[in-house]
Amino acid sequence: MMKVKHPKKRNYRQRAHSNPLSDHSFDYPVSPGTMDWSKLYPRFKQGDEVKFCDVGCGYGGLLVTLSPMYPDKFMVGFEIRVKVSDYVNDRFLALRQDDEVYHNAGVIRTNAMKYLPNFFRKGQLEKIFILYPDPHFKKCKHKWRIVSEGLLAEYAHVLQVDGLVYTVSDVKEVHDWMVEHFSNFPLFERYEPPEEDRAAQVLIGSTEEGKKVLRNKGQSWTAIFRRVDDPYLVSRGAS
Repeated sequence: MMKVKHPKKRNYRQRAHSNPLSDHSFDYPVSPGTMDWSKLYPRFKQGDEVKFCDVGCGYGGLLVTLSPMYPDKFMVGFEIRVKVSDYVNDRFLALRQDDEVYHNAGVIRTNAMKYLPNFFRKGQLEKIFILYPDPHFKKCKHKWRIVSEGLLAEYAHVLQVDGLVYTVSDVKEVHDWMVEHFSNFPLFERYEPPEEDRAAQVLIGSTEEGKKVLRNKGQSWTAIFRRVDDPYLVSRGAS
């Protein structure tokens, strides 16, 4: 078999931002039960499920870090930009040749704002990562942001109770936006992770964007949220 070379970013360059509301062409399952994950993971077998999702995974730095840390968890990155998702896919193909790990990580070119429930059943995910999302500074483009009231309902749908959403931004206004929206949504609460939460320890230094912020001696703001029981269902159960 021909050896896959490690990809070079300069061959996969693409504009930093993409309009998530445009009519891109994507392949996606009509429902979670019709998704064939074995095409993405060479060791995926019946009964396995994807448990981590990196929304807007960029060049895949977080997944490369998490894969050996959680070898028994299948994880996927969603990336809307075609060349960037191609880079991440080629990156994992090359890494799998050199190491026994990385067989549990993969990438899908898709739009999480539109198709998240097509890939995951209710309560399937344990962790969702939203790291350094596009800030979309202009007020008229706030509807493009990956955190909104409507999207929070979808995150809550695919995340199991006690599952976690990890957020990081180097833009204070975007950080405050995410904190406000998650804190005001009834199915999430702000969460302080214990020291043994290994994922929380690598949020900033693992992504390419986070490394750039560190090199420039910038600041990043982190917030983590826990999925809680539906208060309406809890109150009905108590009545």
